[in-house]
Amino acid sequence: MSSHPSLAGRVVVVTGSSRGLGREMALELAGHGALLVITGAAETPELAATAEEIGADRALALAADVCDPAAAEAVVAAAEARFGRVDVLVNNAGRGMRLVSETFNSQPTNFWEVSPEAWKTIVDINVNGAFNMARAATPGMISRGFGRIVNISTSDITMVRRGYSPYGPSKAALEAASRVWAADLAGTGVTVNVYLPGGAADTDLLPPGPGKKGADGNLLPAAIMRRAICWLASDASSAVTGARFIARNWDPALPDDEAAAAARIAGVDRPAIM
Repeated sequence: MSSHPSLAGRVVVVTGSSRGLGREMALELAGHGALLVITGAAETPELAATAEEIGADRALALAADVCDPAAAEAVVAAAEARFGRVDVLVNNAGRGMRLVSETFNSQPTNFWEVSPEAWKTIVDINVNGAFNMARAATPGMISRGFGRIVNISTSDITMVRRGYSPYGPSKAALEAASRVWAADLAGTGVTVNVYLPGGAADTDLLPPGPGKKGADGNLLPAAIMRRAICWLASDASSAVTGARFIARNWDPALPDDEAAAAARIAGVDRPAIM
């Protein structure tokens, strides 16, 4: 029996879910009874395999460029046509520093050495893509008086680490947007929260190879994101919005309310940037 019965039949869109963090979260949600709309930038064997693992009757796989507002709207429309609505949006699609350099985590690239094309692509996906998807999904959520938006972010130090521009700043922008969206949606029944691994995770955002690791020398399994995603998508988190949760700090052995309290990062009255 699922520990989150409210997820049974709940319609969840997870962007960038053909592999990595997105795939792990999609599979975890499906395991608790959710209906999944999974997206990737293109039709790939990995996207099809994720849908097959969930089950053809419970998953809709779509190729969609979240940078395109029309594509984002099409995802929501397809979800509504197949499952009737969108209850939860997990903004996971993103691009990292490999677009700038394959050695970014060992040899920092100065911001003036980043190509405008790479800069634009990373910001477009990580910031504008999340906006496009939220913009498309939110009106329906508001009309039904229920919704969950979960924006996938990165660690504080990554946002300001030398050589991680524009990836780090793009996630800082997404977190700032999340706080604004949560305030905009106050009282509507739609919540907005931020969720992150708590360190470098074993995904394609890092260069492959036997020495694969983050700048801090560590590497978390992608499956760590399974820990809190069901709670964030369920009725159990109804009273929580504008918050930030770290998967690494979520103890699966604890009751959810205790685990959530330990994984939640205290907010600040006035954002401190520098």
